[in-house]
Amino acid sequence: MSTSEGVKAVIPAPRTSPENDPPQRAGPPRAPRWLTAVAATAVLVLLGGGAGLLLRAGQLSGSPAAENRALTDTEATARVIGDVGGALTEVFSYRPDNTAATRLAARELLAGKAARQYGELFGQVEKRAAEQRLTLTTHVVRAGVTRLSGRSARLLVFLDQVAERRGKPPATAAAQLTVAAELTDGRWQIVDITAR
Repeated sequence: MSTSEGVKAVIPAPRTSPENDPPQRAGPPRAPRWLTAVAATAVLVLLGGGAGLLLRAGQLSGSPAAENRALTDTEATARVIGDVGGALTEVFSYRPDNTAATRLAARELLAGKAARQYGELFGQVEKRAAEQRLTLTTHVVRAGVTRLSGRSARLLVFLDQVAERRGKPPATAAAQLTVAAELTDGRWQIVDITAR
């Protein structure tokens, strides 16, 4: 047996430097595990917050605040103010020789509780107007709609009233009213008036 047959020589592989290493598969570098966990947590928080906001928006859409068009529907708001302001000017202005016109206007412009209250008080006013020769002129100084939904509205109205009696200087008085109105046959009618 020859030495070459029984002994196999083991030749070590030459050492290589890292530059000589065979290339590995190219791909994006892997992010550290903590960064992946933070990103996943942030996504979950954002999804949870978004779901919460959607749920809250759904709750608000059915609430009375969402149904109030007083600040969002400028055309309807202006129309309510115009109709109610005009009605208040007509029903709270009169001359001693023509209170019947004021009473007639009240029948058209007032309804419900407001019509009943006005009817009770205006009889007394008519007598005094004739006796004292009293003329009352009412001007709406400012009006704002606090609630507007569908066919009902609530307003806060500031009035100036000028009373003139024969032989006396005019007297001006201010009034503040809370007014409820309802849309009837395309026109806003006053259904309740409360002095503030």
